[in-house]
Amino acid sequence: MNIELKDRKFDFLFILFFSWAFITCIISDAIPTLGIVESAHSSNILARWNYSYASVNDPLFLHPPVWMRFVTGLSAFVYAPFYLILVYALLKGKNWIQLYAVMYGTLIAGITGVVVFGVEFYGEPQWRTAHPWTFLSFNAPYVLIPALLIVRMRKPLPFQRRF
Repeated sequence: MNIELKDRKFDFLFILFFSWAFITCIISDAIPTLGIVESAHSSNILARWNYSYASVNDPLFLHPPVWMRFVTGLSAFVYAPFYLILVYALLKGKNWIQLYAVMYGTLIAGITGVVVFGVEFYGEPQWRTAHPWTFLSFNAPYVLIPALLIVRMRKPLPFQRRF
């Protein structure tokens, strides 16, 4: 028997975060994926917002190579819809989400946590962040919360226990 949401208090963190992540995927990751130019003078407000962040903190995001556009495309068009499904499953305590949540968390850890963060800190000079602590304050939750989700989903029938 599943434990009710009110008794799975930590799941509220996931619900809030992944609801927010859905919005940020649409706002930020779709822009470079679709090749919309980010500039301070763009007529697209989302491109201006992206520029104000990326021009200072994230050169890889501001001038993404093709491989990075694949990463942002995954986020905008695969992860974003998944976030809606995940939030539904968390709200309703649907155990079938377990495998998909672990697969997603593993992808994020590998792609974002290793590849993207690796390039931002140790890659080619033109893609390294000049402000690592600011970069991490914006981006670390997108790796840490999915890692916690893997921990949450570590055993069968995750909604039959509190965490």
